[in-house]
Amino acid sequence: MKKFKDYDETQSYSESAKLPIGGYVVKVQNVRFEEGTNGNSDRLVLMVDVNDGEYKDFYKKQYESQTGEDKKWKGTFTIYCPKDDGSERDNWTKRRFKTIMEHIEESNPGYSWNWDENTLKGKVFGAIVGEIHTEIDGRNIAYNAIRFTTTVDNIRKDNFKIPEPQYKNGASPKENREVTGDEGFMNVDGTQEEIPF
Repeated sequence: MKKFKDYDETQSYSESAKLPIGGYVVKVQNVRFEEGTNGNSDRLVLMVDVNDGEYKDFYKKQYESQTGEDKKWKGTFTIYCPKDDGSERDNWTKRRFKTIMEHIEESNPGYSWNWDENTLKGKVFGAIVGEIHTEIDGRNIAYNAIRFTTTVDNIRKDNFKIPEPQYKNGASPKENREVTGDEGFMNVDGTQEEIPF
């Protein structure tokens, strides 16, 4: 076999570090609103980063270490918007949406959610990171992502519970699973986010 050009200079793929399971104070770096398509709900996608402690600027450092042209901000949290259709699922979505907004309001004294997503930039809230397992192409993939929100005060007082691992898309507890560093890259429903900073 003939050695291809630039082999010695070509950078190999490496495993990304994973933000450990736990509670973090995170800060919204950017936000975008996405209209739902094919019957899916509208959603707010928050680009967040760890605001303090040992893992401060975790996602910024991860982003800056990427050398390819397709750099991705991996610290995302998706908030699904209610459809206002009166369904039981919609009522659950409304409660979850309001709970998240109340956590953000309580974590940022003087802030009141005013239906302008741009006002979320720079706001902090408590994020509870847990493990998610999903099956992709027959492989059981495990990654860490923000599973729940709380207040900054609850994080700082260690007043939160780590959630049990979540299994979806046919994934099940198995001894042999691939652990990726793509936490936050997949949002809670398993779709991949490509959000350059």
